[in-house]
Amino acid sequence: MRNPEQTIGNLMDKQKVVYVGSVDEEGFPNVKAMYTPRKREGIKTFYLTTNTSSRRVGEFLKKPQACIYTCDRRFFRGVMLTGTMEILTDRESKEMIWQEGDTMYYPGGVEDPDYCVLKFTAVKGRYYSNFKSEDFNI
Repeated sequence: MRNPEQTIGNLMDKQKVVYVGSVDEEGFPNVKAMYTPRKREGIKTFYLTTNTSSRRVGEFLKKPQACIYTCDRRFFRGVMLTGTMEILTDRESKEMIWQEGDTMYYPGGVEDPDYCVLKFTAVKGRYYSNFKSEDFNI
């Protein structure tokens, strides 16, 4: 992979779903499908929306280790990014990724106490394409 930021960025931008992994209290992994990140900064930082009351938020508050994975099923290639997840509840972060129609999930709008932002910060990744895997640092 010549340019990880471009290759991974393009792959992420074209998908509709990412899989977010967390670690539960007993040390077991949990994975959940989510809509793709609302915003990304290169391939290091990603912002997603979720419910403050969700299981995932509780797990990330206790253990911030996380991963996100997405794949292009058509060409059978994918990427897993590993890093940490922060829970952001400040108004500025919530407004940054708020979209029209979000009141369907968060009826109280940007101030809804059950609306928060997940900020994922990647430290490394693993890319799969053409029947081989490649690790890379971010």
